Amino acid sequence: MKLELYQYVALCRDIPEYNLKSGDVAMLIDYVTHPNYGEDGYILEVFNAAGDSMAVFTVPISAVSKLPNNAVLAVRSLVEAVG
Repeated sequence: MKLELYQYVALCRDIPEYNLKSGDVAMLIDYVTHPNYGEDGYILEVFNAAGDSMAVFTVPISAVSKLPNNAVLAVRSLVEAVG
């Protein structure tokens, strides 16, 4: 099932290059067709809590899901704690 553009979605896997975790929220901004008939993808944009764009990247369709109606959003820092 193809999701609609410009809706918020939840990541279903970690995206380590951006320090994003499964369950983080992103906005679906475009569709991408796989050039070799593999899994198509989505272009996502992630915003911080203040609404500033932080990252734009491509993931396979299976890497996101529609936000459930019973979900609660949470805030976490992208800065890793140094111990």
